Amino acid sequence: LTHQYLRENNLERGLKAALARAALHYIRMWDVQTANRVDKFLANSHYTARRIWRAYRREAEVVYPPVDISRFKVVEDKGDYFLFLSRLVPYKKADLVVAAFSEMRLPLVVAGDGPQMEELKRIAGKNVELIGYQPDERVVELLSRARALVFAADEDFGIVPVEGQAAGTPVIAYGRGGARETVISAKDAGFDEATGIFFEEQTVASLAAAVAEFIKIEDKFDQKVIRRNAERFSKERFKDEIKAKVEETLCSANR
Repeated sequence: LTHQYLRENNLERGLKAALARAALHYIRMWDVQTANRVDKFLANSHYTARRIWRAYRREAEVVYPPVDISRFKVVEDKGDYFLFLSRLVPYKKADLVVAAFSEMRLPLVVAGDGPQMEELKRIAGKNVELIGYQPDERVVELLSRARALVFAADEDFGIVPVEGQAAGTPVIAYGRGGARETVISAKDAGFDEATGIFFEEQTVASLAAAVAEFIKIEDKFDQKVIRRNAERFSKERFKDEIKAKVEETLCSANR
């Protein structure tokens, strides 16, 4: 993601950009050399495993990260707002979400802080509430009572969509990255399995269309089904899988 990082940090032109590219070139060479000494690659998603293959031509086995789903509970008393929960940095696409909901005039709560806060204040409509950083107990409440969690980033895995599902809340997610492996689309499954829907482009129009589609089918989602899907990513499962992979690797090395 070199070009993306350089672009988002304003390092596309000038002396700093040249120095950054030179440093990254040497880091990349060092990285490839050390990768050849790795016994086994574990990836946090199949999406990441494919990137490992492209970079190193090495197969990676997938162990999904641990998510503390025990923090969250399903509640019947839902609010009337959509929720965006994230650090406010460019690749999380908070500006996209705020712009889309300002245009749709639907209630949106934005929880989180970061360098984009001032920009969001300038573009947010009256229907958008920017509440900044929130403590864990408030995050749990916000996720539990939201109509849906909006997730707009292209992430390797993405913890927040799983946390939202652990609270029984449907997810409206950008259809790339780890979200494709943690959210089950209503377009691909029945409501005995579905946990959300996807939008296919990081544009206001694409997100707005997905939100409109969600509203049409909102009452068909089953909170218990959504919660059950999140349980696939528990801490206990992670511990068991990591232990098994380590033991398997040690046994292979000792043969």
